[in-house]
Amino acid sequence: MTGSTAGAETGNGTGRGYEDEDERTFAALPPARGRGFAQTWWGRAWLQALEDTALDTEQLKKGRKQARDGAVGAVSVRPGRITAVVRDRDGTAYRSDVLLQELTDDAWDRLLDMAVDRAGHIAALLDREMPPHLVEDAAGTGVELLPGIGDLEPACSCEAWDLCPHTAALCYQVARLLDQDPFVLLLLRGRAERRLLDELQVRSAARAEPEERPAGVPAGVRAQAAFAAADILPALPEAPPLPPEPGVPATLDTETAPGPGVDTDALEFLAADAAARAHRMLVEALDAGHERRPVEPGLTVGQDAVRLAAANTGGAHVPAVITARLAAGSGRGRSGLDLAVRAWRFGGAAALAVLEDDWVPDEETLNRAQAQLTAGWDEGERPRLRAAGAGRWTVVGADAQLRVGPDGRWWPYARSGSTWAPAGPAAPDPAAALAMAEGCPGH
Repeated sequence: MTGSTAGAETGNGTGRGYEDEDERTFAALPPARGRGFAQTWWGRAWLQALEDTALDTEQLKKGRKQARDGAVGAVSVRPGRITAVVRDRDGTAYRSDVLLQELTDDAWDRLLDMAVDRAGHIAALLDREMPPHLVEDAAGTGVELLPGIGDLEPACSCEAWDLCPHTAALCYQVARLLDQDPFVLLLLRGRAERRLLDELQVRSAARAEPEERPAGVPAGVRAQAAFAAADILPALPEAPPLPPEPGVPATLDTETAPGPGVDTDALEFLAADAAARAHRMLVEALDAGHERRPVEPGLTVGQDAVRLAAANTGGAHVPAVITARLAAGSGRGRSGLDLAVRAWRFGGAAALAVLEDDWVPDEETLNRAQAQLTAGWDEGERPRLRAAGAGRWTVVGADAQLRVGPDGRWWPYARSGSTWAPAGPAAPDPAAALAMAEGCPGH
């Protein structure tokens, strides 16, 4: 048997803020009748070390029965030692300990450096798994994580000089704990879970970003390390079903008055709009071929004001007070915003650009448009058109107008009082667009 580790230097971080985490206590487990004590390969490796160490297999059998009958009380795990009270059939209680040599600080340094280089090891531990690759890679650095023959040292108040039924029962119970959480073994070897993860994060940050980072900025994982670990990472779960509609934002109508300058109506409206946009983006992302679609350009402040005014969030129209603020903030006024909203609903930012003269067609576009106007109708059916500005043609004797857009499509317009208003979505040819303008209600 090896010498006792009770007085060995632990290197467990005393004085570094981890003292409260350096001991974990697990409630007594229920009897294990009808099942093995270890289901995982590392749990079985623990039991193999126990059984290879025992000189008297009869003591092992008795300990296994006691553990199976639920004779082991709460188990305390701390660096280098596991402890529990084990009761005989007559109720006599014995304090039982099993000691395991802690890793030195140098060994931990080598182990942590290895883990940082292989992101999959960290991911597996967080998933409460201990892949064989981790143990093999650790051994490659000279660090043995799992105990071997003679590494488990028993000590019991029954004063047995070797492994007794009480310490054997404790080892069998610990195998069940290891099945659930391999961090139990790492704590036994000298590092609590929180400290271990903190040290890994610090090393990952230093490895990935040698230059100084702002305080509080989390470290990431290198893409090459993540992809290299693909064969040992657990499979991703199935994607959840698509919600039928956007979520309902929390109401801000509370008994507490809002702070100065806080407009709860505006905040609720913006929250509902954000939920509706997120739902739409999710629907589009799940459509087939989404990855081949071009990324839409971002909106200007003026365009986004129109988008918000045109929103129909959750089936409710934009409140009048919000519309008034959008009209003033965008510099359009109420009537101008109404026209802009009408255009937006027919074709988004492209329709808005045609309405507000945000573009000037070049010579090539004008020549192509003129050719389409010439060929758009049969002989004798072409309406009389008069140029009304760059890219605009008004039908003589009618309250209809055609406008060509940046993409060469045609937009129908109809006169509304003294103003030209959008009359429909874009069409690929001028004849189809004019038909929409002439069919516009009120024309």
